[in-house]
Amino acid sequence: MVVKYRFRLYLLTLAMLCGFGVLVYRLWSLQIDRHAEFVNKVPEARQERARVPGVRGEIKDRNGIVLATNKASFEVQVNLREVKEEYARQCRIKKIDLPTVDFIEDKNGLPRKKQEADIVRMFQELIITRLDEMGLAVPYNADSLRVHYRSFGGVIPWVYRNSLTFAEFSRFAEHNLGLPGVTVAERGSRVYPYGAMACHILGYVRLPDDQRVSVEERKGWDYFMPDDYGGAGVEKSFDKHLKGKPGVRTMQVNERGRLVGEVSFEEPRKGNDVYLTLDARIQYIAEKALRDGKIGRGSVVVVQPQTGEVLAMASVPSYDPNRFIPNIKQEDWDSLLSNRTVPLLNRATRGFVPGSTYKVPIALAGCLAKIQGHRFNCSGSVTYGSNAMQCWIQRQSGGSHGSLELSDALMRSCNCFFYQYGNSAGIDNITKVGKMLGLGERTGIELDEEDGGILPNPAWLRLNSPAERWSSGYTANTSIGQGMVLASPLQMASLTGALAAGKSYQPHLLYKVQDGDEMVVDHKPILRSDLTQHFDAKSLEVVRKGMWKVVNDAGGTAKGARIPGVEVAGKTGTAQNWRRNERGVRVVDNHTLFISFAPYVNAKYAVCILVQGGKSGGGCAAPVAHRVLEQALALDNGYEVKPEPLGEVEGNFDPIESVTYSDLAVPVVAASDEDGDTGTGAPERESTDEAPRNRAAPTIRKEADRAGSAGVNSNRAVPKAEPVRRAPLFNRGGSTSEPSSPSSPGGGFFRRLFRQ
Repeated sequence: MVVKYRFRLYLLTLAMLCGFGVLVYRLWSLQIDRHAEFVNKVPEARQERARVPGVRGEIKDRNGIVLATNKASFEVQVNLREVKEEYARQCRIKKIDLPTVDFIEDKNGLPRKKQEADIVRMFQELIITRLDEMGLAVPYNADSLRVHYRSFGGVIPWVYRNSLTFAEFSRFAEHNLGLPGVTVAERGSRVYPYGAMACHILGYVRLPDDQRVSVEERKGWDYFMPDDYGGAGVEKSFDKHLKGKPGVRTMQVNERGRLVGEVSFEEPRKGNDVYLTLDARIQYIAEKALRDGKIGRGSVVVVQPQTGEVLAMASVPSYDPNRFIPNIKQEDWDSLLSNRTVPLLNRATRGFVPGSTYKVPIALAGCLAKIQGHRFNCSGSVTYGSNAMQCWIQRQSGGSHGSLELSDALMRSCNCFFYQYGNSAGIDNITKVGKMLGLGERTGIELDEEDGGILPNPAWLRLNSPAERWSSGYTANTSIGQGMVLASPLQMASLTGALAAGKSYQPHLLYKVQDGDEMVVDHKPILRSDLTQHFDAKSLEVVRKGMWKVVNDAGGTAKGARIPGVEVAGKTGTAQNWRRNERGVRVVDNHTLFISFAPYVNAKYAVCILVQGGKSGGGCAAPVAHRVLEQALALDNGYEVKPEPLGEVEGNFDPIESVTYSDLAVPVVAASDEDGDTGTGAPERESTDEAPRNRAAPTIRKEADRAGSAGVNSNRAVPKAEPVRRAPLFNRGGSTSEPSSPSSPGGGFFRRLFRQ
């Protein structure tokens, strides 16, 4: 009997196991094996694709020192389409109409009144009210929200807040998923670790600009997050290399329009690293030389003569590009634009009257005309037409230089010699040499803000002043770097390097581009002209010897540039300028310059120094060159320079009698105006420093308006941050102390939605 009942029990157990087996198989078949088939049959179930921007590549100096990098920051993004859909659902339940608002659309130049959903009201009632309860609401610009929704709907998320504090991030991470369309997203934010150092070269980045995204680019994306992009400097010039490669996140959306899981994820890739020709150590030396010399307006350019590589390019006043990240306040931007000293201006690439430094290319023009051996007499003045053009020595002491040959004329910076020498060489030869050396045109350096300068000649005059005719007086003025001549410190440093090396190279900033360890671009020097094909070695040496005498001879004008144990060659210049002060009164604002190369044999560096508001090139610009060259050359002998973050330099219009450094002796310069490069008389040109016209405005932080401030309690304290116990916001597949399903409010999927 017992056996009979036991058999029935076994049979029942077997039947139950078989039944459960069939049920499990059926469930596996329907939910796993045939999952895709049934998902596709569910009404409105679909997959959506989100574009995930890649992080920008880093900018480094030639030795790998990082000049621009990234840090992780968090922002609150809102999908406005989801906000509208949730509000519409609630309206259907309450049986009320969706709120609308009128706006004026400009279509083909004609204003047209239209209606649209009142997205601001929806956002206020659904999102702001809840955020305000958590102490996380801040005023915003309602107008920008409307424009964004009108333009992009839900394709491009609207950024409500960026640069969250840890306390705010923690609160959002805990609670934001209960809000429709709200996501906390991580993004790479630019950082410039050395502050204002090399700011005019590096530039700044702008936040994603929705208007730059074409319809074609957005096609095929349900969520399109644009990239940051370069707004100025090499950030803009090399944007195509620096920009990251976007990733793709494919998401499953159920029939109710809710995200229920991640189908696949393709990681975004970091952009390429751009290595500049800059040497961060020499850049730091140049920046410190301007700061320690208390120069309010000026620049330093250091070029490698044998390649044209720019090793340093400093300009003051300056700005800190970190102020532009992620965006800059309107008042701060207005302050930069209204500053009369123009801190946004890169003075290294801006055209200035070069003064007597221009006598160096004029000397080469005479070599081209085969007159470099001729002597010319300085009697104190030379007359062209009815205009007596003085030499500086006559105006200063009533004297003259007498008969001079080329090297001594360069040493004494005799104007009368170069009036005659330039006219004998001829304006055609001056123009030809200028083209060889890159004068009167953009150098091609990878910066949009570069001036081409002016190389005046008859063709230029016909184009710009058709009523005037070229004369010997024009040639005379051009021969001393006055009148209509304009050249940038970069151009002058480049021509100095060309004279030192015998070859003229196009100055450039790009050293190489790398993708990890893989070389993408290996930039090669670009030869502009070979001077040895146009000038014999003896002629070039005559000009170089004149520059050597400027620094080393007892009668030279740049004794302040002498470096013990190093032969330095150079040429001073003082270009006459005037400006109007705050009261509109004309005041003298001369620009002093000094070009040099060192060592004299096998030169390593070519330098141009500009000091605005200086008294003389020998007393103001030459000591700066001494400082830069001495320390740069010492790097090969164990001298260590560790760049540190630098603050902004505030510009000023203070006149500078001379430049001295506390740890150096006062430079050897004689009394007033010994360097003599003071042009022909009264200042001819007005100083008009202007911000670059083609510079793109940064991303400006729009101030909150009245509509965007409604319902926000600004006095509410932000709750204290508590440890987050749920899945880490950007941890994919990592262990958690409190796991949650992808579809739950605490699920990691939503938190990873726009992870970069």
